[in-house]
Amino acid sequence: MALTPFQPTAANERIATLDILRGLALLGILLMNMEAFVGPLDLSFTGIDPHWQGVDRWADAFVYIFVQGKFFTLFSLLFGAGFAVMAQRAEAAGRDFTRFYLRRSLGLLGIGLVHALLVWSGDILVAYALLSFALLAFREAPCSWLPALGVASYLAAACLMLLLGALVALLPADDAGTSGAKAAQAAIEAQRLAYAQGSYLQAVAQRMREFGTALGGLIVVGPQILGMFLIGAWFIRSGAIAQPATYPRLFTRLRWLTLPGGLSVMLLSVWLQPYSAPGRFDLRSASAFALAAVAGLLMCLGYLAWGVRWSSALRWLAPAGRMALTNYLAQSVICTLVFYGYGLGWFGQMGRAWQLLFALVLFLLQVVVSRWWLARFRFGPMEWVWRAITYSQRPPMRLVRQG
Repeated sequence: MALTPFQPTAANERIATLDILRGLALLGILLMNMEAFVGPLDLSFTGIDPHWQGVDRWADAFVYIFVQGKFFTLFSLLFGAGFAVMAQRAEAAGRDFTRFYLRRSLGLLGIGLVHALLVWSGDILVAYALLSFALLAFREAPCSWLPALGVASYLAAACLMLLLGALVALLPADDAGTSGAKAAQAAIEAQRLAYAQGSYLQAVAQRMREFGTALGGLIVVGPQILGMFLIGAWFIRSGAIAQPATYPRLFTRLRWLTLPGGLSVMLLSVWLQPYSAPGRFDLRSASAFALAAVAGLLMCLGYLAWGVRWSSALRWLAPAGRMALTNYLAQSVICTLVFYGYGLGWFGQMGRAWQLLFALVLFLLQVVVSRWWLARFRFGPMEWVWRAITYSQRPPMRLVRQG
């Protein structure tokens, strides 16, 4: 008996809500990453930076409270959802899912390595690819287990940070904190030198030095990402995304309880420690991190629920979401060429509020370009490459006009 072809998802087979949510997550990620494009990566994601004043300080606070850690988790959730969609389609086609999925993960790993080493060191694709191998182990887990497993994995990172903070608090008060601050400052100055003034080759060398540190960060970030993968898989396997009307109580609670609760936890984190200086780590900063992580999970799920609720009004985001990989990589290419020394050299020269405006304009341009592209082609350029690797064949790219 001939097997049903197992091919890339056609446009008319896609779950439209997933593309809308990917577009929303892509906007949030760009708003979050702008600070790390404009200045040293190690000075970013540290809270509400006290050196900003006026409207710039309000912009920085907005991103920290409402964006940072919320859309990265949503993007991770949607990756897990994509895993579940692919598994369902493979099962329906009677094909070996594992072989295709391993090629998919290896293809993403290759793309991520190129991005991390040659374009921007803030890459997340390598982490996604490495953790996707762990996700495969949960393919046969009962659907009802996935939310609990996901939450447990996610919260393990917060617990780990609290444990490390407690251990540091038990150590003698010596100059260890001073040495940590000095090392952090040296790393920041190296980034400034390479990215603000250096050549492209010097920037690549700096990215290579930072790559090992990024992999080390998976000890904390990894459980969070894997947890969101599992939660995303549940949203597909349960049918909650495809048929949200069958889960009215769930989405109502996520919108009106989980999101406000997460915002309250985030404000508590800000009250406890609004800014954490690079190289500083103690029980207070660990507690603030743990609270922010919990808030990120809760607010992410709330954003998802509102995105589903407003999906009709947010349909304009879908083209950008269908080309999420291409647009994510394009954001890095464009921003590094604008801000780095081997480009226009605007490194460190844009205020925080202007950064957000720049991000919004860039994203709107990506929506327009994505719409134009998808009117002519089946996939975004990098989506086509990824699918070609996954299925070991070149899927047709250009749309066939009828009539």
